[in-house]
Amino acid sequence: GTGADNDLYINQAIVFIEDAIQYRSINHRMDSKSLWLYRWYYSRTCQWILSLTITIILALAFFEKPSSLTITSDVRYRLPAWNPPCGLTESIELLCFLVFMVDVSVKSYLIGWEEFWKNKWLMAYILTLIVSLTDWIVSLSFFCTEDVRIRRILRPFFLLQNSSMMKKTLKSINSTLPEMASVVLLLAVHLSLFTMFAMLLFARAKDGQQDKEWVGYFRNLPDSLTSLLVLLTTANNPDVMIPAYSKNRAYSIFFILFTVLGNLFLMNLLTAIIYNQFRGYLLKSVQSSLFRRRLGIRAAFEVLSSLREAPANAQQSYVSTEALLRVLQKVEMDSRCKQAIMRSLKMCSCDQLSAAQFQKLFEELDKDAIKQHPPSPEYQSHFMQKMQFVFGHPYFGYLGNVVALANIVSVCVVLVLDADKQPSERDDFFLRAINCFFILYYLLEMLLKILAMGLKRYLSYPSNRFDGLLTVILLVLEIATFAVYGFPHPGWRPEFMGLLSLWDMVRLVNMLIVFRFLRIIPNMKFMALVVTTLLDLVKNLRAFAGILVVVFYAFAIAGIMLFKGAVVPLGNTSESVWGTCKKSLPFFFFLFLVQISFDIKKVVALYFKEKCDFMASFGHYQAEVIYSLLCLSSVNLICRWAKIYFVAWWLISSVIWVNLFVALLLENFIHKWDRRCHREPLSDIEYQRTVELMFRDVLEEPTEEELMEKLHHHPHLQLCR
Repeated sequence: GTGADNDLYINQAIVFIEDAIQYRSINHRMDSKSLWLYRWYYSRTCQWILSLTITIILALAFFEKPSSLTITSDVRYRLPAWNPPCGLTESIELLCFLVFMVDVSVKSYLIGWEEFWKNKWLMAYILTLIVSLTDWIVSLSFFCTEDVRIRRILRPFFLLQNSSMMKKTLKSINSTLPEMASVVLLLAVHLSLFTMFAMLLFARAKDGQQDKEWVGYFRNLPDSLTSLLVLLTTANNPDVMIPAYSKNRAYSIFFILFTVLGNLFLMNLLTAIIYNQFRGYLLKSVQSSLFRRRLGIRAAFEVLSSLREAPANAQQSYVSTEALLRVLQKVEMDSRCKQAIMRSLKMCSCDQLSAAQFQKLFEELDKDAIKQHPPSPEYQSHFMQKMQFVFGHPYFGYLGNVVALANIVSVCVVLVLDADKQPSERDDFFLRAINCFFILYYLLEMLLKILAMGLKRYLSYPSNRFDGLLTVILLVLEIATFAVYGFPHPGWRPEFMGLLSLWDMVRLVNMLIVFRFLRIIPNMKFMALVVTTLLDLVKNLRAFAGILVVVFYAFAIAGIMLFKGAVVPLGNTSESVWGTCKKSLPFFFFLFLVQISFDIKKVVALYFKEKCDFMASFGHYQAEVIYSLLCLSSVNLICRWAKIYFVAWWLISSVIWVNLFVALLLENFIHKWDRRCHREPLSDIEYQRTVELMFRDVLEEPTEEELMEKLHHHPHLQLCR
């Protein structure tokens, strides 16, 4: 019995440490079978299957009717899309639902019935599955002919509930909304007051020639509100003021005041409030993550102190180093952290660890991930040492940057000179000869750097990998060009041969040369700081991108369901259709919604079809759905409801989400800037930050009393003290 108990304690400690590493809650079942099921559920294979299932069910929208399986989205040229038969995508969807049912069943069992009723996400998970399965049954009963499929708009929830960081981010956004609402309300008051002023200022006059401003933008309350809302985004600036300004210059004061108060003050005030409030709520979320990590480590200490190896009559609990080594060998964790902890453990002269010593060992998890570059080779020859010193010196890299700049300048000069010439009239000899010389230099530079630094050290730098890869690609393209078209000579205009023409090969090489010039970024400290900030956002703030995908997906599906089949088929009547639809909504409101200033008729020709598919909705749905609205018979009624749909999209995407992204961008940049000012950069060490580590300096450590109180309230763990 004692041996079985010891094995149970070891397994419990393993799970607690893994929970601490992943910032997971420790409130789950702790018996042997449950621990095995728990580790299996959070294994890489199981989580990979779950992630793949979520990806598949989200991707079904691209294949379901109306299908997006066409090369072009232009309905004038594309062939009829293949639509899967009824039951095909539904079968795949059912398999995904079965995986989700297993997922929610395992989660519910592991946390226990008491914790289940406290977990709102799990209850919403079950409700979503019930609604989705019900809708799936209804869909099959109608032989897949129904237009509204509720389960499609619920699919992003599966992505949302599977990410703890996305849930924390969403909770932070939800907590920030009350503060945002005050500024949005002030923005609405500003918009309403100026709408009233505009309707009074640009009222209909007796002279029909002077009614351009009234006819175009301020005919009634909805049009006036829409015109100023679009002006708030600057999408119709200065077009909205041109008729009034042509009549009297003094009218410009109205538009200047509206823009200054709305754009320069209120919108920037909203950004400041979002930055301040969201940072505070995200800090609280990260603080709770730190508490979970400390709680998991302390729980591991408590169960290990219950082993038989621990002194029975000790006044203070201890854990033997041998037991901790047994646990560490089985824990799934980063090899760098595991090796660092085991080194610290072996360097410790004591055989027993106190709670403070135990916790201090695992502080390695909180440190920056450090990537140390391999050492350079040691040459015995004096000549090779000189070579290593010269070609490993930073000035050699600066010389390469100067050569890359000269290559860019030469390419630009040749492109400017040949800009007005036909491809058949160009003499590519000069450009090909220059490119050949520079590519040979790049190859020589790469080989000399490998000689000086060694292959492993050379490849350990991302800038060198980027540089070397492009050099190899350029060399392969040059060899392929010589093999197909021969060596360049004056008047070199060979006929088209192979997969690419000579001009296509030249353009491809020139684009890669321009792209290669990005190698200068690591040598410019401020630019490198900006780039690393952006890369950290891409790596560490995936939760924000995930929520953005959820928003896009939900609005795209909702747009398809709301406005499906509303577009008039295009043909020779496109001009008359455009003439009719143009009167139904202000022109610049449409431009505001598509957020692009191009010819509206091209939008109509390219993206609008009788039944929009998911791909078009996801990328161009704003323009597509609005055109659908423009061509409806009850346009005055329908378009007002459509405005609610698109204003909601603008508020969520442009006002709230962009400001949130700016807030996190500022936080990341300020954090990196402060670290740059307080610490000299080390050439052989790279620091990799996470969201939790960004706030590490301002987080508060939980007290022992708080940890022990939480452990004593654990629903499935009985401590000995």
